[in-house]
Amino acid sequence: MRYNPLGTTDTRVSELCLGTMTWGSQNSEAEAHEQLDHAVGEGVNFFDTAEMYPTTPRLAETTGLTEKIVGNWLKGRADRDRLVVATKVTGEGNKDIRGGARVTGAILRQALEASLQRLQTDYIDLYQLHWPNRGSYHFRKYWDWDPHDLELGDVDGEIADMLGEVQKLQAEGKLRHFGLSNETAWGTRKWVEASERHGLPRVVSIQNEYSLICRIFDLDLAEVAVHEKVGLLAYSPLGASALSGKYLDGAIPAGSRRSMQPNLNGRYTTQAEQAIARYSEVAARHGLDLAQMALAFCLTRPFMTSVIIGATSMQQLKTNLAAANVELGDDVMADILKVFRDLPRPM
Repeated sequence: MRYNPLGTTDTRVSELCLGTMTWGSQNSEAEAHEQLDHAVGEGVNFFDTAEMYPTTPRLAETTGLTEKIVGNWLKGRADRDRLVVATKVTGEGNKDIRGGARVTGAILRQALEASLQRLQTDYIDLYQLHWPNRGSYHFRKYWDWDPHDLELGDVDGEIADMLGEVQKLQAEGKLRHFGLSNETAWGTRKWVEASERHGLPRVVSIQNEYSLICRIFDLDLAEVAVHEKVGLLAYSPLGASALSGKYLDGAIPAGSRRSMQPNLNGRYTTQAEQAIARYSEVAARHGLDLAQMALAFCLTRPFMTSVIIGATSMQQLKTNLAAANVELGDDVMADILKVFRDLPRPM
């Protein structure tokens, strides 16, 4: 397992991060703890959750359950200082949490302190804004994206208010680093500029979707990530399990994500199925497991800090973790590029 710096900080995180959003819905607490123990044994030191998890399905009554499951495992661990625990404050619009209010510095503090209690820890290593107050184009909103319709408000003032609270929480020892999620290139630059202008903590990461079938990060966001050292934490690197290949030829295994979300939240389209079939052929041609090839590809990207994997079974977790040892040769990368040029935006 390789380790990468988190932004410009001294914190180093494993290149594979264990995601948790199925814990408390598709996975029991015992299964979650088994996954955590195994991942640590394989060199993973980075875990990502959120106050709104689990999300498969997302229910108001299960809000915070995943953090509690992680907290029961984390409590009293002698190696807590070697683990990097990330969670998120839910953004504007989710009516189940704080009535869907825009995030302010005061709300950020309130949410973080509630997460600390559920996680049963004294501090959070990475706290992330789940999505911007102004909204974003993620989760397939890019098809009719119109920035003119955004309710910007006082962007610089809101950022300064939140970062000011981050600075106080850092001084109190409750928080180490702050990051973004579901952001844009313009939005990320606004956060960097505000920290420089006001002398406030700098964002260290951006958690956005990235996979073989979702590569909108590759251009402007990639440039910002590399030059501003705000590296990507890639979520859904297997397209919500689509790139495991389990759904090819119309299969929908019982208990799988597609058995609950037939289109995988907009990811499983006719075009996506075509692209996945083509990538599956590439993997087979080179003697590779499709899921491992998809994850290994993400690890090759120059802007990548960590790739967030998730699993509902130990076998899936072991398969995904093994991707850290997969090297993709020039011939594989060339074949991947051919598919990408034919089907660049399949979902």
